[in-house]
Amino acid sequence: MTLTIGPLSAEPGRKTRGTLPVDLGPKTVDIPLILVNGSRPGPRVVLTGGVHGGEFVGTDAAARLGGLLEPEDVTGQVVICPVANPPAVYDGRLGTSPLDGININRVFPGDKDGGPTERLAAWLFENVISGADAYADLHSGGIDETLLDFIGYRLTSDDELNAKTRAMAHAVGYERVLFGRNAQGGNSHAAAARQGIPAILIETGQLGDRNPDQTRTLLDGLYRLLHHLGVIDAPQHVAPVTVQPREWVWTGSVVSPVTGLWYPDAATGDEVTEGQSVGRVIDPADGGEHKVTATATGQILYGMNGLTVAPGAELAAIAVPHD
Repeated sequence: MTLTIGPLSAEPGRKTRGTLPVDLGPKTVDIPLILVNGSRPGPRVVLTGGVHGGEFVGTDAAARLGGLLEPEDVTGQVVICPVANPPAVYDGRLGTSPLDGININRVFPGDKDGGPTERLAAWLFENVISGADAYADLHSGGIDETLLDFIGYRLTSDDELNAKTRAMAHAVGYERVLFGRNAQGGNSHAAAARQGIPAILIETGQLGDRNPDQTRTLLDGLYRLLHHLGVIDAPQHVAPVTVQPREWVWTGSVVSPVTGLWYPDAATGDEVTEGQSVGRVIDPADGGEHKVTATATGQILYGMNGLTVAPGAELAAIAVPHD
């Protein structure tokens, strides 16, 4: 079958690259797409990067993969969107869009009659994500965020879907696999799960870095995922997996109570106990100190590295192994 998204199309055995304009109301943005239509029929796999600005590893790996995949090596179809949210990626370089201050990964599946970010989410969901047989959204720790690499997925009421999604998450080859107990919320992979699509989140890298080793780590994981899905043969150039994937669950999130300057006492990777001090927020005007404590026991998987924080800013996320 011909692979078609808007005016872009790729016949079987062909690869097409281009951009599609999306009207967001106050601005029209160009969404880059790479369509790889394999020489043999098979599943459709969708990969998105650049949902958030300042998370460069996912965008880099997606763009590189789009250049490396050739139709004669592919069974099925691969749709790659390296920059899913151009306003945040190019103009804001942060998790929220400069057009309306909204985090797109909180509003999927979007609203075609809503504001700019809701319109973009609706276009991506309708035109890129829907109809996929498998979906992976590529993220990393942003410019002010430390992070341990992990895979995320959501449980649904469909046991067969859960098994497929869990197998995808484990196939990437990362040590930590975080599952959410339901598919509620506006994350793209949660919205996809609610539509019956096996969907995972892949977090690789931190601090907005564009370290080539991190990109290589993610590329290796994507090749393993595509092989698991039957899209490509076992790649010979991928590093062997040296860790056993382990299921984790989130236990708590620590947010800033006030505006001020953040001075952490605990770092990403540290084990903390509920009630333990994890840092202080200092008022730059009067020097007042607000003690911040862990809301749960476990390991900090990602945390705030930036100095300045506002009320509600996430300072740390805590998880524990499920077993």
